[in-house]
Amino acid sequence: MERLGPFIVKNWLLFVALIVILALFAVNLSRNRLLGIREIKADEAIRLMNHEDAVLIDARSSEEFTNGHILNAINVPFAALQERLATLEPYRGRAIIVYCESGRQSAQFSAVLQKNGFDRVMGLAGGLAAWRGAGLPLAK
Repeated sequence: MERLGPFIVKNWLLFVALIVILALFAVNLSRNRLLGIREIKADEAIRLMNHEDAVLIDARSSEEFTNGHILNAINVPFAALQERLATLEPYRGRAIIVYCESGRQSAQFSAVLQKNGFDRVMGLAGGLAAWRGAGLPLAK
């Protein structure tokens, strides 16, 4: 422990890089919380779909959607969200579950929906990768 101080002073650039990487990692892990997005796991999504008529929105590209998506999901690519926002109006009062491949893009998508008055928006934790990992089916 007594050599830690001199090590940090001697390798200050590496130490600063470590601090920056740890800070970025922490921000990445808490991004949805910072945006105010509630994340749900696949089993909770299934419950909402079955009992509360939740709407699933796939934020991936049309090509990715065609290769496999959750049954009854609506494809609204993130890049087209602003122009297609009006098409989501009929779902305003329902629970909305947004997903992408890993969960990153769906957090931004969900934040845009919330800013536009959709108040029951959730993200699928881990995205479609977590859905697949749980062995749940996909439609093509």
